[in-house]
Amino acid sequence: MEQILVHYDVNQIQERLWYILDQMEIGRELHPSTKVGIKPNLVVAKPADSGATTDPRLVASLIEYLQDHGVKDISIMEGSWVGDSTKRAFEVCGYNELSQHYQVPLVDLKKDTTRKLMDGDTWIEVCTSPLEVDFLINMPVLKAHCQTKITCALKNLKGCIPDREKRRFHTLGLHQPIALLNKLLPQHLIVVDALAGDLTFEEGGNPVAMDRIICGTDPVAIDAYAARLLGYEPPEIEYILLAEKLQVGTRDYTIQEFGTPGQINNTQSTRIHQRLGKYVDAKDACSACYGSLLHALHRYEKRHGPWPQNQRIVIGQGYKKQKGTQIGIGSCTRSFPKHLPGCPPQALDILRFLEETTGSN
Repeated sequence: MEQILVHYDVNQIQERLWYILDQMEIGRELHPSTKVGIKPNLVVAKPADSGATTDPRLVASLIEYLQDHGVKDISIMEGSWVGDSTKRAFEVCGYNELSQHYQVPLVDLKKDTTRKLMDGDTWIEVCTSPLEVDFLINMPVLKAHCQTKITCALKNLKGCIPDREKRRFHTLGLHQPIALLNKLLPQHLIVVDALAGDLTFEEGGNPVAMDRIICGTDPVAIDAYAARLLGYEPPEIEYILLAEKLQVGTRDYTIQEFGTPGQINNTQSTRIHQRLGKYVDAKDACSACYGSLLHALHRYEKRHGPWPQNQRIVIGQGYKKQKGTQIGIGSCTRSFPKHLPGCPPQALDILRFLEETTGSN
């Protein structure tokens, strides 16, 4: 059983991340001679508030933690998707300033040498730099994906292969090579940017504030949890099952939570948010809870069509001790006859509850 640590209330990112890493006793695994590679998600040249890329503030906090533990050899490595430039992504996403401030080099994996790694008769071409570090830290974004439904820890390693291999992955069906890549390229720590990932698409544009940092060491467990946060059963994500079969990790996990979810922040409201939000009455709602509801409503819409307009949904601390005929989401609405407990509930649980309430399951 793997343990996943989650911290809410991330207004002070450094303090929250350091607390989790101390709880995991990561410092014991670090030494002045440890060579560390940090792999963010910079799939496109868009800033983090688009919901597409890893927030540089989170990476900065991680670098400070590593340097505070005496680690000197740190590099940030990434290979953006085939349609974009890693160099441009480093610039647009704020990583050039990060590199200069902390004296940490940026490695464009599109220009890296490669090795062919074998598993039986199957091979995968992998960039050399991630293979040569002692401690690889995977920093994905929790977000949706147009082909694989979600992208998080397992899929983020796809940035560690050259463009020609990325193209070949698609001819191989994507899921199987993603699972195998995670078997061949070991990762030692996963820090998930779950601050505001995209609701519908890996390239960003519809960010949803989830306001949490997620840490663990097992990418299969992390992705199983991520799937539920986005409204999916883990078996719906094929590469999660394939990676588990390859003994990359396990879907069995426990959650240890810290902090209290904060109030809805000023993440850009898009047309999708506005359409889904018109069914919801929110009073002093937390971002983590409201974000999960948006993901659940989006999944409901994909499965069953628009939410019934005569069914109002209430959410937030403003509904504590109130009663009504609406559908309540979260423990703050426990006085409502129809309510789903949880602080915050996961999108998958909300989806199931909404389907049961409307008789759509």
